[in-house]
Amino acid sequence: MRMTGNRKTVGAHTLPQLAVAAAASLAVALGLSACQNVAGFSQPSLVRVIDASYIAPAVNIYVEKQIFAGNIGEGYISNYGTVSPSAAAQIQVTQATGGASLVAAAATLNAGAQHSVFLTDNGAAPTEYTLTVLEDQQTAAASGHSAFRFLNQAPRTGAVDVYMVPSDTTLANAIALCTALPVGATCGYTSFASQAVTMVITPTGAVTPKYTSTPLSLSGGEVRTVVIVDSQLTSNPPVEVVIAKDVN
Repeated sequence: MRMTGNRKTVGAHTLPQLAVAAAASLAVALGLSACQNVAGFSQPSLVRVIDASYIAPAVNIYVEKQIFAGNIGEGYISNYGTVSPSAAAQIQVTQATGGASLVAAAATLNAGAQHSVFLTDNGAAPTEYTLTVLEDQQTAAASGHSAFRFLNQAPRTGAVDVYMVPSDTTLANAIALCTALPVGATCGYTSFASQAVTMVITPTGAVTPKYTSTPLSLSGGEVRTVVIVDSQLTSNPPVEVVIAKDVN
């Protein structure tokens, strides 16, 4: 380093010139990095499967030719797995034994979103099934509240009313969270104050429960999907539920 008047130089460049060059190089590097991140990065889609069919045999469920659940039956809920986003993702259900295809569908799987793939019975014939794909809530319920979503897949029971009955309230004094929910329909995420509650499901307009849960202690933030299915035990079956944990 040498002194030339009051200006310091390094080699043939002054320090101000080096600062400008360094800033320019950094800007170029950041620009290239940003372009690479935008062009090369895509959030995956999260997918889980829920078997809500009480007539299907043991099945394998594939999403984009990737097996997400193998040799499963009614009431099974998988963990979330990842696939590439797609506007027409191929979903297929096969018999676990023999591999015969039972039902297939194409579905939109959005980047960065959570989805549930439901295998259900469509009620039209004893061996016909339906695949439904829903986007799941990814954020926790508001502080002091819980959010539940209900799907009625109980064709022998029919339309239902769903109650979350606080511990200090009777069913007669409770307000239904979902009313007249028909078979095959969804009652979207509904928020309510978190506390100790009992889930009660009745046929629409009836007062005799088809299902009564054990007490649920909810502390806040919970997000759940509840699938309502017919029991296989009797010809006039009580309702059973499958509860999937979406958040918290």
